[in-house]
Amino acid sequence: MHKRRRRLLPFIPSEDSNQRNKQMNSLATALSALHMDFSDDLRYLPGMAPRSANQAILEDGGMQILSKEDMETLEHCRAMSRRGECAPFLIVYDAREGYQYFACHHNLGHQFTLILIGLFLKFPNSYTVVADAPIKDLTFIAEYTGDVDYLKNRESDDCDSMMTLLLSSDHSQSLVICADKRGNIARFINGINNHTPEGRKKQNCKCVRYNVNGECRVLLVATRDISKGERLYYDYNGYEHEYPTHHFV
Repeated sequence: MHKRRRRLLPFIPSEDSNQRNKQMNSLATALSALHMDFSDDLRYLPGMAPRSANQAILEDGGMQILSKEDMETLEHCRAMSRRGECAPFLIVYDAREGYQYFACHHNLGHQFTLILIGLFLKFPNSYTVVADAPIKDLTFIAEYTGDVDYLKNRESDDCDSMMTLLLSSDHSQSLVICADKRGNIARFINGINNHTPEGRKKQNCKCVRYNVNGECRVLLVATRDISKGERLYYDYNGYEHEYPTHHFV
């Protein structure tokens, strides 16, 4: 007997328009503090990787395909966001949560991977994401967005928010998402300290890479029920345990 696959759930926007405005304003404030522009899409800019480079078929070992039902959930959430019906999250300032990283190349695994490598220093513009309503397990939270570039171009980059998009057996074809100039709420979700039981208990969402119509996309999804007022955390290491997170709060 096959276990039935669980579907992604759409987020449920706050009914109160004033509360939605508060949520969107918190995101606008955080983006402004980091001199970033809002983008809910992957961006392909001149001098960086072209969209034609984003081919899920190039993933070393293959990439899971987003199902038709989950695709409908994704598109439904994107449509709600375009109407101003945002996911019910607030971005709040907390200097204890933030760190700055000096990036260097690392041999990354192919699931739940985020390039955040280096020396940990307190970051003056530190933000974290808080649930502004109860969130059910497997709820779609956000897509990780930003500018797409080749990993080889970013090996000495000081960007503190690069996400693996494509890992090819041909290193020159591997891609990352750079959320330093453009991005959305996903850029502000913190990582856990996966070296302590207390840190691991904080995890309530995960980052998953999917093949969406032949292209690689990165989705953040709740891994359990999340209470209102709870901060969002996921594991920057996933199964690889290669990132130095000892200094994470």
